[in-house]
Amino acid sequence: MKSLVLAMLPVFSILGVISPVSCDTSSSSVETTFLQCLSNHSQFSNSISAVVYTSDNANFSYVLSSYVRNLRFSTPTTPKPLLIVAAKHYSHVQATVVCAKSVGLEIRIRSGGHDYEGLSYVSRKPFIVLDMFNLRSINIDLADENAWIQSGATLGELYYAISAKSKVHGFPAGVCLTLGAGGHFTGGGYGNMMRKYGLSIDNIVDAQIVNVKGEILDRKSMGEDLFWAIRGGGAASFGVILVWKVKLVKVPEKVTVFQVERTLEQGATDIVVQWERIADKIDNDLFIRLMLAPGNGSRKGEKTITATFISLFLGDSGKLLRLLNKSLPQLGLQQKDCVQMSWIESILFWAGYPNGTSLDVLLSRVPKGLTYLKRKSDYVQEPISKKDLEALWKVMIEIGDGGMLWNPYGGKMSEISDGETPFPHRKGNIFKIQYSFNWKDGRIETTNRYLNLTRKLYEAMTPHVSKNPREAFLNYRDIDIGTNTRDEYKEGEVYGFKYFKHNFDRLVQIKTKVDPDNFFRNEQSIPTHTPREL
Repeated sequence: MKSLVLAMLPVFSILGVISPVSCDTSSSSVETTFLQCLSNHSQFSNSISAVVYTSDNANFSYVLSSYVRNLRFSTPTTPKPLLIVAAKHYSHVQATVVCAKSVGLEIRIRSGGHDYEGLSYVSRKPFIVLDMFNLRSINIDLADENAWIQSGATLGELYYAISAKSKVHGFPAGVCLTLGAGGHFTGGGYGNMMRKYGLSIDNIVDAQIVNVKGEILDRKSMGEDLFWAIRGGGAASFGVILVWKVKLVKVPEKVTVFQVERTLEQGATDIVVQWERIADKIDNDLFIRLMLAPGNGSRKGEKTITATFISLFLGDSGKLLRLLNKSLPQLGLQQKDCVQMSWIESILFWAGYPNGTSLDVLLSRVPKGLTYLKRKSDYVQEPISKKDLEALWKVMIEIGDGGMLWNPYGGKMSEISDGETPFPHRKGNIFKIQYSFNWKDGRIETTNRYLNLTRKLYEAMTPHVSKNPREAFLNYRDIDIGTNTRDEYKEGEVYGFKYFKHNFDRLVQIKTKVDPDNFFRNEQSIPTHTPREL
């Protein structure tokens, strides 16, 4: 752990005292003043100049685009930062926070770049990007069954590090291998072991954060309120996460996976009806994701819906078949559909790699492919009837593109209080929906068309999803549900109650205490209370 931790000294003993800022607020003047501040407060042994990329640096565009995962925010008209700080040392993070605050620059914090709305690297105001990709160390301690994970590490790198140490340990997190741990964990961290072990945040036991004063705090020094807030409340509203400490979970030496497709002609509707009834109630070791998409039918000119069932079972295929033959016989799962493998091999299976792929792909930071995309989310708390499903299929066929991922709840998710962390979507939810649309043509008219198609499908689901509020998942960032342009509580509560429900007000109270000037902010950050609101 010594390699990951900087001694928690008061920031001014490291960085010195910040001088008053000139009244000239032009972008070039602000940038110059910021750079001078960095230079003045950089430790000699960890000079920050080598990790600062200004817009006239030859590598600026490459560094900025390397961690853009949604091509909608990689266009010539996308607002660009004044500069990027690709921190390699904790003191670089401290200096960046203190100097940005001193000159009045907005800061955007990026770990893996998978923010669906680009809020971690785009702003309409003069801003800088604090990029964490160089801070990617992982320290596995099997004796205590825990790991320290720096924010810039990817999930693929984490899974690789665990597998190099143990065949019977894992961690419950996402199936997209290039996700950065920093952002993924702070929004909840959703994965295919959540019915067994909960979310990533349910398995976090410590963290280190740089606060608005530039101080490094751990769980003890930050206090339980702030530690509660950063686990699911969006830590970028409160500071910069340097490193997470997580507890590893046990996995069997062999797990079982399958992926089978059924069309409407093959009885998909009846299978979906039954899946809704059992997906959140079946054995906690079993997770069955349902993917729904329109496509071509078996006859020329005929359209259909394909339901794809993809599963992870923490056990052998014999037990899995017995479970599903009893609970979901309509699926008709057979032994030939099931593949037994190690847990780490199942990570590759879920990421879409063929069986036998080298584990080295876990270390790649380059996604398989980049597209323009839009995502939205919903929660379903009552089964959707067969009649309503059939009406939904017609809408999806009419739209003719995109689709939905239905992710089952229950199990451990129903056992954890909705106030244990800021993430409130617990007991009472059958499944979560991700609406998913991708396209490859970046023209404005094409983008607007796909955005409208996404919203059309979302609107069609209105009668079947949670209400008052219509809930949403922070990791599936969606600015359609509200933005805060005036840094006001009233604007913030519009999206805040959808993401956090009754936990929102506690987040606002903590934010007001730890960052009263609202330095750490974006279009969907936690707002502060103004004095008249207190």
